[in-house]
Amino acid sequence: MVKHCLLALTLAAVVYTVAPAVSAQDSGSNGQQAAPAGAPPAHGHGSHFDPAHRTEMLTKELKLTSDQQPKVLDILKSEQSQMQSLRSDSSVPPEDRRSKMMEIRKTSDDQIRALLDSDQQKKWDAMQSKHEQWGHHQDGQGASAPDSSQQK
Repeated sequence: MVKHCLLALTLAAVVYTVAPAVSAQDSGSNGQQAAPAGAPPAHGHGSHFDPAHRTEMLTKELKLTSDQQPKVLDILKSEQSQMQSLRSDSSVPPEDRRSKMMEIRKTSDDQIRALLDSDQQKKWDAMQSKHEQWGHHQDGQGASAPDSSQQK
């Protein structure tokens, strides 16, 4: 049961960076069209974990330059590799695994933010803020309705 809870929390943390970009696209089109044309359909949120897909989403949301895109992709590939290694390391207790995953995520987020210009950083910070608010709603008892007391 604990493993399932930790997995759910980890998945929620990973989705944090992609959810605002997806919801921004959903406002004008069907969310199923967000995947690249030739990509096979992913299971659940699988495409959200793909570094190439995440880079594409961030490119659209933040208007990444052609110089920024490969750097962001490298950061996300490194993050994915570290997360996979951590998941497969059975010697790490679940409590430590979650905190280490959060550290990996924070490091990647900080690296990406450092690549951005000031306008992009403002958009990035807004995306991160939305993720944090979404996370509070998911962690709380009443995830169905927004709680204005949790706004920053």
